[in-house]
Amino acid sequence: MGHYDGVAAARSPARSEDHAGPLRRAGRAVGRALHLPFTGTAKGIRKATHAHGAGESGLGKLIELHAVNGAGDVMITVALASTVFFSVPTDEARGRVALYLAITMAPFTLLAPVIGPLLDRIPHGRRAAMAGAMGTRAVLAIMMSGAVATGGIELYPAALGVLVASKAYGVVRSAVVPRLLPPDFSLVKANSRVTLAGLLATGIAAPVGAGLQMIGPGWPLYGACALFLLGVFWALRMPPKVDSAKGERRAHLLTHGEKKPSLRTVGPAVLHGLAANAAQRMLSGFLIFFLAFLLREHPLSGQSAAVSLGIVGVAAGVGNACGTAVGSLLRDRGHGPEVIIATMISIVLGTAICTAIFFGGVMVAVLGAVAGLTQALSKLSLDALIQRDVPEVVRTSAFARSETALQMAWVVGGAIGIALPLNGTLGMSVAAAILALGALLAVRGLLAAARRRQGPKNRSKTRVA
Repeated sequence: MGHYDGVAAARSPARSEDHAGPLRRAGRAVGRALHLPFTGTAKGIRKATHAHGAGESGLGKLIELHAVNGAGDVMITVALASTVFFSVPTDEARGRVALYLAITMAPFTLLAPVIGPLLDRIPHGRRAAMAGAMGTRAVLAIMMSGAVATGGIELYPAALGVLVASKAYGVVRSAVVPRLLPPDFSLVKANSRVTLAGLLATGIAAPVGAGLQMIGPGWPLYGACALFLLGVFWALRMPPKVDSAKGERRAHLLTHGEKKPSLRTVGPAVLHGLAANAAQRMLSGFLIFFLAFLLREHPLSGQSAAVSLGIVGVAAGVGNACGTAVGSLLRDRGHGPEVIIATMISIVLGTAICTAIFFGGVMVAVLGAVAGLTQALSKLSLDALIQRDVPEVVRTSAFARSETALQMAWVVGGAIGIALPLNGTLGMSVAAAILALGALLAVRGLLAAARRRQGPKNRSKTRVA
């Protein structure tokens, strides 16, 4: 009897659950339906970022961290653009943009060279360095939220701090990639995967930031703060080997008699690659500011100024994403980073010349797309050259100095774009001249460096045969 009482007691909860079953099942079904888009999307993103060994090597976590970084940066950009550019007349906007470049970029040129050597001294704290860069921007975003509505002068020092922290993160991230390289991954491909994640996150976060801007001028900065706090958590969860030099291989470089590695040992390939990238970054700064003011006064036929700027901006963004995607698909077939950079600057130079000759809305959009594509591939290839040819002990400094040079090239290009008369043909001619100078300084040296590197490989293949 006791046995049956025990069985009945054990079954009674089941009967009560069965009685409430339809309601519970319906609730669970609704919960799954509401939850599925988020969990499904998260699983899809995780599957993509961890594909081809990236999950096992730790590169997948860096890809996700860089996506958060890109989304946070674009939130801040949306807030600043609305204050500095769109909210005032053209003449006043020119003054504000020039002030932004002067207050933000000029001190950055003094601070940026310090970033690399400082980070070189903490090679075993790179996770903390990335987390610190994220946390600093989270705090500054909150500080800027009070000043962004008025556009006061106090906004600019905070913007400088955001820029410095962003560049510090970028330098450390670039130095970390070789430590997380999956098997059979080239450096260009790994850099492309990371950069593409940032671009995709930027594309998603930009309209979200614009929507938050409609609620209030400080809301995009609140969103940026939340993203950067998430980045702090993810940076600290990176694999421990990010802070370890175990197994790191050092490249054999062209030296100048130094007893220890230094930035002079980078070799000609990196220097020529930097010159070509500087010309393309100068073009980027020039196009952003020149076309922003040109299309504001003379929009594309039948379009408003905002739509005209949007068309060119989307074309450049699509080109950049396509260039990054192409980089992620590249195989190592003997066409090294040197050849890629030389090819890219030649292509964009030809496009700029055609745009100057046949100036019009379509050609401007085409130039924006081509410039985005070629700049993306050239920058990925420059990163690969530094990761390949620069000793690990000074690699962070090399990245910092290259980022400084590229940032200054962007500022110079932007300053030219602000000062130039709003004449389309003249502007595109100046753009072509900038690229022609870069090609003249870099292409021949890049191709020569590629031939020198291919020579030993071909001789070794001949011996094996």
